[in-house]
Amino acid sequence: MQKERFTTVRTDSRDPDFRLLVEKLDAELSLRDGPDHSFYHQFNGIEDIDRVVVAYEGSAPVACGALKPFGGEAMEIKRMFVLQIYRGKGAAQKVIHALEEWARESGLSRCVLETGKRQPEAIAFYQKTGYVQIENYGPYRGIENSLCFEKCFEEDQ
Repeated sequence: MQKERFTTVRTDSRDPDFRLLVEKLDAELSLRDGPDHSFYHQFNGIEDIDRVVVAYEGSAPVACGALKPFGGEAMEIKRMFVLQIYRGKGAAQKVIHALEEWARESGLSRCVLETGKRQPEAIAFYQKTGYVQIENYGPYRGIENSLCFEKCFEEDQ
């Protein structure tokens, strides 16, 4: 039996590995979003997030994601990030599945998320993992660069 390359750990936003990865995410988004970055940044605070997943290769943190409450029946996926050299190798898949499992265990029926049009890799990843585009919600309504997605969970899982 082949050993899995990545392991995941459930934690919260105080985790230093998560904070390190979020710093790298913010630096990358600042370059991609340019002057729009400060608008998006206001919705991406990590204080008091109690559901965070960090993926590791050995002891090295390589990817992360978080869940924030979104209404009564859903969680919003936030701060999804994979270090550049690990992209396309299954780390993001590992994180998103761990987040979805956590949401299901909490009795929730779906996850939602927002990403930017300047992130075509993220868009393709979310579509590949079963997310469908929905009308922009909340602070992203009317924002040209934003795309929102959701994934509804099967009742029998």
